Amino acid sequence: MINKLVSKIKKTNAPIVVGLDPMLNYVPDHIKEAAFKEYGETLKGAAEAIWQFNKGIIDNTYDLIPAVKPQIAMYEQFGIEGLMAFKKTVDYAKSKDLVVIGDIKRGDIGSTSSAYAVGHIGKVQVGSKTYSPFDEDFVTVNPYLGTDGIKPFTDVCKEEKKGIFVLVKTSNKSSGEFQDRLIDGKPLYEIVGEQVAAWGEEVMGDEYSYVGAVVGATYPEIGKVLRKVMPKTYILVPGYGAQGGKGADLVHYFNEDGLGAIVNSSRGIIAAYKQDKYAHIGSENYADASRMAVEDMIKDISDAIKAAK
Repeated sequence: MINKLVSKIKKTNAPIVVGLDPMLNYVPDHIKEAAFKEYGETLKGAAEAIWQFNKGIIDNTYDLIPAVKPQIAMYEQFGIEGLMAFKKTVDYAKSKDLVVIGDIKRGDIGSTSSAYAVGHIGKVQVGSKTYSPFDEDFVTVNPYLGTDGIKPFTDVCKEEKKGIFVLVKTSNKSSGEFQDRLIDGKPLYEIVGEQVAAWGEEVMGDEYSYVGAVVGATYPEIGKVLRKVMPKTYILVPGYGAQGGKGADLVHYFNEDGLGAIVNSSRGIIAAYKQDKYAHIGSENYADASRMAVEDMIKDISDAIKAAK
């Protein structure tokens, strides 16, 4: 799947991923009203609104982008109905030939880790049959429990030709409380990055590993260091836009070939119609605003990469 992701990034010339992280207050009133009319102000009504919102964004952006990244917590808050909306979103994105990165941030050991891996990127055995329960192409994984927590995922990656993105340096303000701690003179994020590169050597695609890394856009100097530590690792970069990251901050996350990183924007795209820049488009045409935000993001990153050469 890493080969497909790289191929689609080359084809679209858009190293970006749209984060489908919908809060109910992002959803325009006309979508919520239609969903509530059919299902009431219920968890099912909320899930239907989320699903219809996502569908509109996918329909208006799929030709511009290589991938989407639904964050499962935004669906889990609506219980089983929300998870059904998550699955609908995954399946619909894949029907549009988009790569799907499931932002699930799982991290456990043994059979529990194996169950997470099977449920999201693998196949589960039911009697004589097998099923792919959620069927994302990549998932995000927390490495805090060490190799025991990662190996069940890489084992499934080998079998299914899918991938993971391991949290290395996250974009949130308090990430340094643990991630920046010095261990034998090195920050912990660098040690984790070295381990990610080592895990990745065992599951290589044509150009890059199935094992990627998450490195936040809000720490560009750290991104520069980690790019050198993990030369064959694809970097998923959160923190663009709403969290303060911009194209000029991200040039060092990419390799000289212009590849090696994919930048995420969530509410900056899916709630673009709420921004002053796109407000004139109106909530009825929210997906048009999302398309414009995607186009602006592509240009911002592309211009920054060109300027850095």
